[in-house]
Amino acid sequence: NYTHQRTGTLWEGRYRATVVDTEQYLLTVMRYIELNPVRAGMVTHPRDYPWSSYARNALAATGANSDWIKPHPQYLRIARSAAQRLSGYRALFKAAIGKSELAQIRDCTHKGWALGGDKFKQEIEARAQRQASSKGVGRPRSIEVIELEGDNRV
Repeated sequence: NYTHQRTGTLWEGRYRATVVDTEQYLLTVMRYIELNPVRAGMVTHPRDYPWSSYARNALAATGANSDWIKPHPQYLRIARSAAQRLSGYRALFKAAIGKSELAQIRDCTHKGWALGGDKFKQEIEARAQRQASSKGVGRPRSIEVIELEGDNRV
């Protein structure tokens, strides 16, 4: 802690996680995680961060192919061959993650919401028996009363 000018324990702070709709968001979340050291200014490219899974997913670097690392089926769907998959994964990093996607990932992670489409969120809410997405901010809007001809009001 003294060396790195920190306080507290290694696990200080809240652990944040969320359930992710694999089909729609998994690869985006993988990019988000692997780009965190770049956004933090710690490295200029995710391959330069020694604890990143980028080496395994994009480069198949020596030592990164550990038996205990099992690629996710969604990752395997990038391409049939390993060489094409590595190239395809690297290509994902050529485009930036959009600001709205970054905000959505952060909101869901910090608030414990499900990250996915409406159908996915409804399924998670039904299974977990708890709110899994934002229901909006504040109380519901009041209905405006409009006077029509006569005494009819809507």
